[in-house]
Amino acid sequence: MNKLSAMPDVQNIADTRNIAIDRVGVKNIRYPVRVRERSGGEQHTVACFSMSVELPHQFKGTHMSRFVELLSMHEHEFTIRSFKHMLAEMIRRLDAQAGYIKMTFPYFITKSAPVSGIRSLMDYEVAFIGEINGSRSPVILTRVVVPITSVCPCSKKISDCGAHNQRSHVAVTVRTNGLVWIEELIDMVEDEASCELYSLLKRADEKYVTEKAYNNPKFAEDIVRDIAIRLNEDARVASYTVETENFESIHNHSAFACIQCDKEATN
Repeated sequence: MNKLSAMPDVQNIADTRNIAIDRVGVKNIRYPVRVRERSGGEQHTVACFSMSVELPHQFKGTHMSRFVELLSMHEHEFTIRSFKHMLAEMIRRLDAQAGYIKMTFPYFITKSAPVSGIRSLMDYEVAFIGEINGSRSPVILTRVVVPITSVCPCSKKISDCGAHNQRSHVAVTVRTNGLVWIEELIDMVEDEASCELYSLLKRADEKYVTEKAYNNPKFAEDIVRDIAIRLNEDARVASYTVETENFESIHNHSAFACIQCDKEATN
């Protein structure tokens, strides 16, 4: 018997308090990953993982090191398919019935300014979120957070000149039954904004985006409803949540709107 196998494993000791733990695990593990792009390439980025499992009442603790080992087993490339496999492997390795993984990462898209055509990178926050419970199929969600510009229709209507505008964050979370690219979700949100954002603009571009936003005013309610229409029409989307937060420029608070829909439950 070697020294390692002779060491006591305290977390395997039976617990007598008869209280199960819903989630126990690790948070904020940074790990390099590769994510497929719609163009056919792949993007190298760094993801932040949170991983947990359900702990039955009779166990004192879980094996924390196995979460990190699980990440090391993968070849750094993550898709919805590989994410499902990792969930199943996690509960198998940790002898659990239920598990949860959230992987959040910055995703970059090269954008061309609308007039000058100058190219620059825009970053978006993306997450894959997965849950598995027993023999039921894993539930995988994709979430994107897209910054946009919104202009207030009321302010434009009542003002002699100008209208208040602000940067807004739109978060779309979807469960799909077909492949939906990250870029598709981002495009959808930007199409329904007063105007999309760019990292780099010249003066002609600034004039264009300012006037485009002014001519396309939208309330927070308008934004979530217009995106919901697009999601309702997409047969690949089984359920969704769309939220927007407008960081108001003339108020010391944000405006907020949210729509949730399970299309399979309503059919």
